[in-house]
Amino acid sequence: MKNIVINMKDIVTRFGDNLVHDRVSLTINEAEIYGLLGGSGSGKSSLLKEMIMLLRPQSGSIQVLGKDVLNISLIEAEELKQKWGVLFQSGALFSSLTVAENIGIALKEHTDLTKDFIDVIVRAKINMVGLPRYAAKLYPAELSGGMVKRASLARALAMDPKILFLDEPTSGLDPVGAEEFDQLILGLRDLLGFTVVMVTHDLDSIWNIVDRFCVLGDHKIVAQGTLDEVIKINHPVIEGFFKGARGSIRGRM
Repeated sequence: MKNIVINMKDIVTRFGDNLVHDRVSLTINEAEIYGLLGGSGSGKSSLLKEMIMLLRPQSGSIQVLGKDVLNISLIEAEELKQKWGVLFQSGALFSSLTVAENIGIALKEHTDLTKDFIDVIVRAKINMVGLPRYAAKLYPAELSGGMVKRASLARALAMDPKILFLDEPTSGLDPVGAEEFDQLILGLRDLLGFTVVMVTHDLDSIWNIVDRFCVLGDHKIVAQGTLDEVIKINHPVIEGFFKGARGSIRGRM
């Protein structure tokens, strides 16, 4: 039986009079790569932000790693946050810090490790994400878009998280770079066994690395499951994504 690491039930999200989620429910299993797919404004990133306690829904329940994140003490919340890593769409690296300093900041703040040991971990994370050694001394402004993604991923992995949250991880990358980044995520998941939650518009990511995903539309989840399960569902949103020219370019439909 699979362990459920995230369970969202009957989530209602509003921004003023704008209803985003109307009783949305989903489950995410341990060690799977789970995608959140939907059109612009469908609430993909809002769901992710609710999982990581950056946004609070109007109603519903959210459990992450067995903790009720809507009814949790500040101390418990801080302890829980150390069990996940987040890669934001822009990378969100601190511009005044080098790559090495960005990666090591959480280790410095939340552990009692010595500077020398933190330096060893930082070098290991830089190597893990495929960055050259010299990147450690560079500042974010000196990095290419692909290097920013990898440096941000290294920072997200610094504390050996149980869950990795990715918000549009391949946005801004060329097709080759996006494919390489997808394969990096897949390889690291297979190696380290963490769970991945990925907000994405990239259908190649859905084709290639996602185990299960949900599709958001009409304020609800219109489909949830594997690719083979989802594409069998007759719904305008599903058809728009997977039965148009771009969705079927690989001849899978």
